[in-house]
Amino acid sequence: MPYGYNTLAVAPMMEWTDRHCRMLLRQFSRRALLYTEMVVAEAALRGDRDYLLGFDPAEHPVAVQLGGSDPARMAEAARIAADYGYAEVNINVGCPSDRVKDGRFGACLMREPALVGDMVAAMSAAVDVPVTVKCRIGIDDQDEEAALDAVASASFSAGAAGIWVHARKAWLQGLSPKENRTVPPLNYDRVVRLKATWPERFVGINGGIATLDEVEQHLQLVDGVMLGRAAYHDPGLLGEADRRIFGQETSAPDPAEAVARYRPYVAAQLARGVRLHHITRHMLNLFHGRPGARRWRQILTLRATSRHAGLEVIDEALEAVAPQAAGVDA
Repeated sequence: MPYGYNTLAVAPMMEWTDRHCRMLLRQFSRRALLYTEMVVAEAALRGDRDYLLGFDPAEHPVAVQLGGSDPARMAEAARIAADYGYAEVNINVGCPSDRVKDGRFGACLMREPALVGDMVAAMSAAVDVPVTVKCRIGIDDQDEEAALDAVASASFSAGAAGIWVHARKAWLQGLSPKENRTVPPLNYDRVVRLKATWPERFVGINGGIATLDEVEQHLQLVDGVMLGRAAYHDPGLLGEADRRIFGQETSAPDPAEAVARYRPYVAAQLARGVRLHHITRHMLNLFHGRPGARRWRQILTLRATSRHAGLEVIDEALEAVAPQAAGVDA
């Protein structure tokens, strides 16, 4: 494969894949590539870099996704991100939100493949880590064949290490960002055709993939699979990934075991002044379908918002999912 940590990844998701979420997911898989939320290039240049780009080394392998449209500014942001130690820098050519569109980046760049290529070239010259692109198969009334081929050709010709494709169009007029994640039909075959066009280049697929069985099926045809909401809503989905996808001799951790591993990180964050609910909001679905799951969610939702909430809230919630609990309270 053209670059390393790429067989299975968890997608960049705004307001979801922050450092706390990534550290939680890491308790289930040591090998899956994790992505940051999108970081706007201008924010990386002018804002609080430690807040935007800082991460725990235990999150590795972790990649940063940048949003922007000025090649020089994107290159400088990539250099800053690489200095923080990210394993990869990814360019957002797929987000359909109005805020992103108004800033001339995200999915609207599907109409400007030459500019995407210019950004890849500038960023690749600025950093030693892989530069990749995450895009859609097209937007609005674009022809899916021509649109995706143009972005892929421009990206690979400029030195992109790989391209991740969300296998749906994005409709920038008439659909909300949420609807754009589900309403446009999936077209996995289009991504498979792209891989056939570029057999020696990395092509990964994203969109609507919900199980490791599906991951294994896709990996017969493309180089990598990127999970999105499925991994966030059920982090335990990653528990078998290291064994099934990466061939590691390891067993899936029980959610309670994952919480125990996560506990020192939570304690360290609390000591830094982080509010507990910023961390526990990512933990609500850990015990989905298990005895006491509803009570687990209730305790974390209601008690973690207190200014002085600490580890005792997690400990109390864990008692609600004790092994001896009867029935399924999901």
